[in-house]
Amino acid sequence: MAAATILAGGGAVALTAPYGGAAEGDQPATYAPLRNAPPAYSQAPAALAAALKCPPSLAGNRTPVLLIAGTGVTPEQNFDWNWKIALAKRGIPQCTIALPYQGLGDIQVAGEYVAYAIRTMYGAAGRKISIVGHSQGGMVPRWALRFWGDTRAMVDDVIGLAPSNHGTPAGDATMSSCRSSGCPAAYAQLAAGSRFLEALNSRFEAFDGISYTNIRTKTDEILDPGGVPTAQASTSLTSPQGRITNVAIQDVCPADQSGHRLVGTISNTAFELAMDALTHDGPADPGRAKAAACATTLMPGVDPNGLQGNFSRLGAMSDAAKAAVPIVREEPALKAYVGGRFDVEPPDAAIVTPPLERAQLTIQPTRLTAGRRVTLRIRVTSSNGRALSRQRVRVLGRSTRTGRDGRVRLKLRPKKAGKTVAQTSGNGLPVAKATIRVVHAPKKRS
Repeated sequence: MAAATILAGGGAVALTAPYGGAAEGDQPATYAPLRNAPPAYSQAPAALAAALKCPPSLAGNRTPVLLIAGTGVTPEQNFDWNWKIALAKRGIPQCTIALPYQGLGDIQVAGEYVAYAIRTMYGAAGRKISIVGHSQGGMVPRWALRFWGDTRAMVDDVIGLAPSNHGTPAGDATMSSCRSSGCPAAYAQLAAGSRFLEALNSRFEAFDGISYTNIRTKTDEILDPGGVPTAQASTSLTSPQGRITNVAIQDVCPADQSGHRLVGTISNTAFELAMDALTHDGPADPGRAKAAACATTLMPGVDPNGLQGNFSRLGAMSDAAKAAVPIVREEPALKAYVGGRFDVEPPDAAIVTPPLERAQLTIQPTRLTAGRRVTLRIRVTSSNGRALSRQRVRVLGRSTRTGRDGRVRLKLRPKKAGKTVAQTSGNGLPVAKATIRVVHAPKKRS
């Protein structure tokens, strides 16, 4: 028996458990292609289902959000007193996924739980979902997206609050400590330079069709303790695919000095950046979010009188939970599917997912006259017939949003004749377009 002291939610937790060495197996010389068939789960279906907590229904006009907690922290400790309250006030349904051992076990296994959550929420909502995660919770969705490729079409936004996309910088020191005293499996994988992180970031770090918002703090005492430019930060992503915003909260609100755990629990700057991404097409726009972000210090839902109690509970674990955490001396071996091989054969039948919901844009009239004022009657519905509220519509240089009934009227005066394309975006759905023709005004007879 041996003990390992780990940081969990900013506090120290002493763990005592038997050492567990890395699994045997060759490490892949190359990584699975991006379109490789997704592997079957290694975890019991009942365990996956029990870890996902959702409201009775995810139907409605708002994109559901999956909340994923940081390393060593439960979803309740991370989100019950802040994010869940704030999202509920804005009418945004949310689910949480509890990672095994509070995120201290093999992160490859945690990735299975996230893949399961994405598929299940997508099936229940019939539309794309978004993800908000803190620390490891902002990184682990990318493992699911990398190796369960079918989930890429199910996700609109991935928003990381201090996400550990490239690990903790003291990789050599972490592994030295693991080898001498043992450490939770996740700690070995989160050390910069680990085989896990190399596999996570193999080929592409982001994927087309998904918007990535990576929110960091320059006072992060875990991921970037020395202070580095945002482009070089552990949190940041670079990829020829996907739409990406990498931003430090201090570049938006210089007075916000939140550290690693605060940026994912109370920072209003981080919250407003995330909300900007959730409520607009594409990743967060720091300039657009600045006014709301700097208006106050604490994010909505946070009770200032309860801060001390909520912080003290971050990372709390029962003695039984501590004893169950896998303690290793070496980084866990990569799963066979990482190299394009499978631990178990993939299912014979292709994974059945509901058809991707799409927006439909209708504009009347479709034929306008240059120089003549007109009122456009605009309606946006989904492909299954439901009205889409708060859908952004752009036409002839003007922009508006639909109401609760999916309708809006827009007055304008087209200046030039020709064909123009109107488009609508939002609600986590692909952009929809409609064509309008502007004709010359008839010449007056002399």
